Amino acid sequence: MTPCWYTLDPASLLVTSHYNANPEMLPLPAEWLAHEYFEDDFHKIANVARSERGFSTIHEATEGDPSRSLGWNLYVRPYGGDQELLVALRTLTGDIWGVLGLYRNADQPLFDAEECRFLLGIAPYLAEGARRGLLIGEATDPEGLEAPGLVILRENWTVESLTPGVDRWLDELPGGEWKAHGKLPPAVLSVAGRALRTAEHANAPGEVALARVLSRSGRWMVLHGAALVGSGGRRTAVIIEPSHPARIASLLMAAYELTEREQEVTRLVLQGNSTAEIATSLVISVHTVQQHLKSVFEKTAVRSRRELIGRVFFSHYEPRVRDNEQRAILGQPLRGGPLDQHQNT
Repeated sequence: MTPCWYTLDPASLLVTSHYNANPEMLPLPAEWLAHEYFEDDFHKIANVARSERGFSTIHEATEGDPSRSLGWNLYVRPYGGDQELLVALRTLTGDIWGVLGLYRNADQPLFDAEECRFLLGIAPYLAEGARRGLLIGEATDPEGLEAPGLVILRENWTVESLTPGVDRWLDELPGGEWKAHGKLPPAVLSVAGRALRTAEHANAPGEVALARVLSRSGRWMVLHGAALVGSGGRRTAVIIEPSHPARIASLLMAAYELTEREQEVTRLVLQGNSTAEIATSLVISVHTVQQHLKSVFEKTAVRSRRELIGRVFFSHYEPRVRDNEQRAILGQPLRGGPLDQHQNT
């Protein structure tokens, strides 16, 4: 079997896309995603991603008997796999950007400790590659209709109903081919599965699942999933919408690999605070603020506060301003953003 590459939303660890060089392994089955997030089993992606050591083999997880895993029997063994090793793609700062799945046939040796150490050694570099790949398509807000879309899924993960226009968002998400083939993106199914898993029964909706996904057009999308309350079969609602510039800030900060303190300093810089004001606000010395700024500049490839503010504005805010300029000319309502227009009533 060829390797499976999964990208994850670092905030929620939900699967947002999947790649395999073998066409027979694509698309990712909806049933597999449902099993991953709805059923109890061994050796799950999110569990490996959250684990301190960052890797796991199916033989280790099942104490030498992979047949104990229903997911293994249904979705891996039929393709000829006899072994599976999952490795978290975790950066040196601890953000998880993906998981790599490696497989071996029955006539091959088990994954050993030396191989696991090697993979753990290169995992941060693979994670860095995934992170940089996302930075190439940093979030923008191009012109166009921005209304959220709603998808209602039945208990068997088929679509019950859609709101008008949501097919556009479905096609923008990685792995989505809704218009052409009726195929839902993995991110939609994983959010729905997570939401349904937290619901104890039909009258207890459980938690709202959340994922942020970089679309094919280079913008961040936010997905909210919730189990619906009612009689009959269990249903799940998934809302899909473009992310507001302010809401993608945390993900962009993670993509630039800023520490928590560096993120705090950066937010205060963007608000126009001086070095002394930042020091007072964070109860740290001016020298410490300067050291944090130096690190932020290096990570974001700028040389000054001005360049930092300009980079953030022109990459993530200017498209919204230009769109609102056109809306004003056309007499259309302005969309929320960094420069909201407040009219007196």
